[in-house]
Amino acid sequence: MTQVQALQSALAGEHAALYGVGVAGGKLSGAKFQAASELDERHRRQRDKLTDLLIAAGETPAAAEPAYDLPLAVTTPATATALILLIERRLAAVYADLVENAEQDAVRALAIQNLLAASATQISWGGAPVAFPGAV
Repeated sequence: MTQVQALQSALAGEHAALYGVGVAGGKLSGAKFQAASELDERHRRQRDKLTDLLIAAGETPAAAEPAYDLPLAVTTPATATALILLIERRLAAVYADLVENAEQDAVRALAIQNLLAASATQISWGGAPVAFPGAV
């Protein structure tokens, strides 16, 4: 995998994350809704950074799909939380791939920051810590 391919994968992951977190947020309230809103904003910022990196490399950024098939039905706060945990686990794997395939220090640093953020988000949403975040 090249750096550009890994960047495109990360961008696709952020597009999917935005969709999924939006769906999950609709089933949450109070502090959990606020946390989902903040997570949505973080994913928007990351999407924009990845888009900028791809454009700077002379590439056309992957477009978001109009909708995504969710891996589980989101009908309750518990299933909304489960979806967010799954999204963050999948993003950790995508960012681990970007760490591995980054050719520039700035891209690697961004990938590491996002891998750590995805791992911390998993813990804040009730996930268990893992020895190697992003390992599949």
